[in-house]
Amino acid sequence: MKPTSLLSITALIISILILWGLKEIIILFFASIIIAMAICTITGKIRDFFHIPRWISLGITIITIILISSLSIVIIIPQFTSEFQELINQIPSAASKLWDLSVNTFFNFAEIIYKDNIPNLADRTILTNKLSIFPDGSTLANGVTDSITKLISLASNVGIGIIQLFFIISVGLMITLQPNSYREVAILLVPSFYRRRARSILLKCGDALSSWMAGVVLSSICVAILASIGLYLLGIKLVIANALIAGILNVIPNVGPTISTIFPLSVALLDTPWKSLAVLGLYIVIQNIESYVITPSIMHKQVKLLPGLTITAQFIFTILFGPLGLLLAIPMAVVIQVFVKEIIVHDILEKQYFSSKT
Repeated sequence: MKPTSLLSITALIISILILWGLKEIIILFFASIIIAMAICTITGKIRDFFHIPRWISLGITIITIILISSLSIVIIIPQFTSEFQELINQIPSAASKLWDLSVNTFFNFAEIIYKDNIPNLADRTILTNKLSIFPDGSTLANGVTDSITKLISLASNVGIGIIQLFFIISVGLMITLQPNSYREVAILLVPSFYRRRARSILLKCGDALSSWMAGVVLSSICVAILASIGLYLLGIKLVIANALIAGILNVIPNVGPTISTIFPLSVALLDTPWKSLAVLGLYIVIQNIESYVITPSIMHKQVKLLPGLTITAQFIFTILFGPLGLLLAIPMAVVIQVFVKEIIVHDILEKQYFSSKT
């Protein structure tokens, strides 16, 4: 092996080890970039629509975000918190009722099939009382609260989490103020002969992230509206909490929609059992509308991610970075796919093509 090749491999290994050691900072910095891209996307839309300077549209964007956040804290979040607490309290009762229905249905089918020759399966009362060890609502609510507190304390204390959040928002705002300058700083890290190409790739990554974020926000709003309308027509309680949960968790593909179904199913099961089936059907319809109607119409310019790649990205980034990795798995997969397409597929294959011609 040539000394230059050995030196290159050694430098690559050292770079990977350094990046691995800085993985927590890298994921926080990437979250800051996502926030900056979101603000820049909204700013660009406002600037193009009203034909005003960027600094004015940026001011309008930041003021609007602050107002919406303030209204959410004052009006929406308290009601959501109280309804969510009630949802948590109802899950044990719903689970117990579902178990009773399952046991009764099992024995009813057994009586229909075996008639008078029912085998000695089990005592119905024993099976019915099997779920008595399930915690009640208040115990579960306290357990959820304790679990959330423990999750927050994984960084050793709550203060570090607040500092990380402050870091993400601060860096995101700084990048928003001068996005081109920060992009040029990143390009300086690339060899001079490849900087023009790197600039083009970074712009494509930015466009892909912008279209993804715009599409996800609109898609989540549509899902929340459809869920609220459907749950209201079915007469399900706690509509606001369930609709907000459906909209927020829609950001996480595959996992989010599945989790969001649990809460309205629990409420419906305690009200009327047939409503739980109606809620399940409603959420299946909503997800199909979101997948085949809403998403294709508002994300036609988005980088297409294969379902297998989406699940793989969620699994890998959750293991590497924890819950934050799950939230950022899709945007990271979008960026990685652009890099793979532009660097490996485009540049390498193009180089091989011209080499074969010569």
